Amino acid sequence: MVWDDTHATAGGTAALAEARGTGRVETADEAFATLTRRHVDAAFRLAWAILGSTGDAEDAVQDAFAVAWRKRSSLREPARFEAWFQRILVNTCRERLRSRARSRVREVDAVPDLATADGTPGIGLRVAVGGALAGLDADHRIVVVLRYWADLTIDEIAERVGVPAGTVKSRLHYALRTLQPWLEDVR
Repeated sequence: MVWDDTHATAGGTAALAEARGTGRVETADEAFATLTRRHVDAAFRLAWAILGSTGDAEDAVQDAFAVAWRKRSSLREPARFEAWFQRILVNTCRERLRSRARSRVREVDAVPDLATADGTPGIGLRVAVGGALAGLDADHRIVVVLRYWADLTIDEIAERVGVPAGTVKSRLHYALRTLQPWLEDVR
């Protein structure tokens, strides 16, 4: 898909983009819709990993796509859509986590038995990890999820979060140090 520099102008006039392999020409709005459809599932999975709730993840993805639509003129390179959009999504998730922390008291659930009958880790391990992540503040939780769930490098995380790589390393170190006691109890 080719997008020229005038893909979205302030007046709303869209430049034309060449549809991939069809010979058909689509507007920049259609091209943007194509990009969003291509990334909606991955966006939901990332939001769910950060927020830990299906409903919150769905809302965050919808809000992030709305923000991306309003800010679509700031996307300079369509090939960088994923990184650009993930930054918007991560910021949306961060705001939801912060809002959640301000608005309610955290409940501590009893951790269920962490092993199945055959001794392999069961759903309890997932619950324990989710509970441990819930104990982190938004910034630390996001870097852990991006590093270990999304498998991004430190530099990729820094780009998506909008902080220097050293800050990402520091947050990751602090988060892992905080998670260690929680996760040692699981072993």
